[in-house]
Amino acid sequence: MFKNHFRVAFRNLIRRKSHALINIGGLALGIAVCLMIFIITQFESSFDDYHEKQDRVYRVLTEYHHAEPEIFYGSGVPYPLPEELKSSFPELEKVSAIYSDGDDQILVLDNKGNPVKKFKEKNGVFLVEPSLFDILDYEWLAGAPATLKDLNNVVLAKETAERYFGGWENAVGKTIKWNNNEILTVTGILGTIPPNTDLRFKAVISYGTGFTTNFKNSDNWNGTNGRFGCFVLLPPNVSESDINARLKVLSKEKKTGANKDIHLLQSLDKIHYDALAGNYSGKTISKKLIHVLWLIGIFILLIACINFINLSTAQAVNRSKEIGVRKVIGGTRIQLKAQFLSETLIIVMTSICIASMIVIMSLPSIGELLDLPLSISSVLNLKTLILTGAMAIVVTFLAGFYPSLVLSKFNPISALKNQGKVGKTEGITLRRSLVVFQFTIAQALIFGTLITVKQMDYFTNQSMGYDKEAIVNVLIPTDSVSIDKIDYLSNSLLDINGIQNVSFSSNTPTEYRTNNWTRFVYDNASEETDFYSIRKGIDHKYLETYGLSLVAGRNVKKSSEATEILLNENLMKRLGVTNGNEILNKKIRLAGGRIEGEIVGVIKDYHSSTFKDGMSPIIMVNRKSWLGMAGIKLATNNISNTITAIEKTWDDTFPNYAFEHQFLDNKIANFYAEEKKLSQMYKLFAIIAILLSCLGLYGLASFMVNQRIKEAGIRKVLGATVSNILYLFSKEFIVLIAIAFLIAAPVAWHFMGQWLEEYTYRIDITWVVFVLGGLGAFVIALSTVGFQTLKVAQANPVESLRAD
Repeated sequence: MFKNHFRVAFRNLIRRKSHALINIGGLALGIAVCLMIFIITQFESSFDDYHEKQDRVYRVLTEYHHAEPEIFYGSGVPYPLPEELKSSFPELEKVSAIYSDGDDQILVLDNKGNPVKKFKEKNGVFLVEPSLFDILDYEWLAGAPATLKDLNNVVLAKETAERYFGGWENAVGKTIKWNNNEILTVTGILGTIPPNTDLRFKAVISYGTGFTTNFKNSDNWNGTNGRFGCFVLLPPNVSESDINARLKVLSKEKKTGANKDIHLLQSLDKIHYDALAGNYSGKTISKKLIHVLWLIGIFILLIACINFINLSTAQAVNRSKEIGVRKVIGGTRIQLKAQFLSETLIIVMTSICIASMIVIMSLPSIGELLDLPLSISSVLNLKTLILTGAMAIVVTFLAGFYPSLVLSKFNPISALKNQGKVGKTEGITLRRSLVVFQFTIAQALIFGTLITVKQMDYFTNQSMGYDKEAIVNVLIPTDSVSIDKIDYLSNSLLDINGIQNVSFSSNTPTEYRTNNWTRFVYDNASEETDFYSIRKGIDHKYLETYGLSLVAGRNVKKSSEATEILLNENLMKRLGVTNGNEILNKKIRLAGGRIEGEIVGVIKDYHSSTFKDGMSPIIMVNRKSWLGMAGIKLATNNISNTITAIEKTWDDTFPNYAFEHQFLDNKIANFYAEEKKLSQMYKLFAIIAILLSCLGLYGLASFMVNQRIKEAGIRKVLGATVSNILYLFSKEFIVLIAIAFLIAAPVAWHFMGQWLEEYTYRIDITWVVFVLGGLGAFVIALSTVGFQTLKVAQANPVESLRAD
């Protein structure tokens, strides 16, 4: 019996090719979107879930109270914390300090200690204790964690060893030079680091090597370093809340002065989703966004199912005689339902095959767009196959049940007379409701896309308060020998045609999560400020190069032996001063009193972070030992030639350091990479939703036209014009789309307003967004309807009335 059902179903689909192709295409697109969203969310939800003891792994966070009533969280902890945890919390199974370095210079040395290769590692170089590998699980191809007990040892990831030495097998025992200071011996090789981890090790150096020696000997409990963290492994019988209660007590005991910061644990499974504290990969995704993606995927799949329902019922009249004959010769409603569900199953299975091919072919492009390592194995794994099977069953039922119910209800006598009716044509029927649902989703996505794009344009075009155009930044070596060369480097760069200015500083005016924060003593106060300020090292050309303006006082001098300090307006006001001239010549002590300087100027406020955050207090100090970056202002012509000349000058000045540059405007644009991905996804989903909705509208228009062919013929005989009939048949669809607009607009306004609340600086949602989005949906929808109704309006009335 089932074999016969599928044979007949296949013949019916071949007979109605256009109808079948539209159904298959719509369902394939909807299923492809669902599969792609599942693959993306599955990857994002799998971060660090492969560690055997993952449910007992935690990192320590700092809860900052320096801007009360606001509370901030960060992954940085005080340097003495790991050792204190080992002694004061003996029940902890393992504790490990971890430091994530950045922009590291690596020289590969030969057997005689001469450099043969040089590399620049932007990230991936960590300094850790051996116990970290008792907490987290990584494959070891050679060596063991115990080798990290000794200073100046390094363990390389397999891919890193292959880059440095041509193969990992012979890397153990070789030496590299780190940041032109420390010679490290390779003592181990890690296997390929899984893509779904926020700890993307390239090189792991023994903690205590180089500058981290100072960390181990530090007694500073008031300061934190965003790159310095701590991981712990809890025993099975110890709860997170118990440790947090004791950490709170420890924080109060160790902090001094007005410092109210406390420390607390965060479980490993929450790290990838924490945009506030961040992680070592710099890439986070919120659980909320994952849920939104799933919701969009489900809605798009429902739109595809609705298309099938509308198109199937629209074609019902054309199949009325077939149904009548089947019933006359003894066919039951159950058999007819089975027949129509068989047709649906064939369409769904074909759609799934096509959807799978679409996903496989689009994986590289989607992976590049979203910066995700997606591969064909993501499609062929067990979870994806289970989802695909579940979708086949659910979609077959959702898309096939209602049409099979409607078609099997036909009266055989009426059906044989070609008078099969499928519900009313007046009022809001189920089919009309489904079209309203489709266009509600489509228009909501259109509105969301327009708002996201406008916010992205705001990020791009809004003034930062300084000049970010045509400025190239290059990190410079920070050892004493290299720092002494910066005057020579500056003069050599200024001799190049196309370079307008050169400045050296600790970093650029705007940073994201890489600023240094400090407390200080102001005007001989008895204790440090109760808030943190951003600390920057600058030279006398910093303001000129970046176009920063003074509102009071003067710039720091070129060769001043005394420490001179600039503040921004925000910091001045935080100190209780409203007039810039009143704060000049006041003293500030930094670094526990080791550095003392005089305030010589106040600069106009500018955006020191992303537009998600408000203005921050900033203190700038002319301290040469803090300099680590060159800011080079270029003329806008022949930029590529200028960059080549800069690289040559760099190689002449620092032959042992790899040259790497970044344009400041590109760096700032990268701060909004996640928002850009969201914008791209919204655009894609909005296009798919409107395309599928138009297919559904095509189905309902087809149904209506089939029901009213004779009416159109009579009206033409009575003198109606083509435009009269077009208006008559289209006005109902205008009402449906208008209803969808009235539902979608407030929904989009509410949810997109909530999204914008995350940004301190944001656009206002205006009526223009909804007018443009609504008009776009109306034009596309009416074009779809007009295609169907125009055929009827232009048809010869004699043909449509011939049967009567």
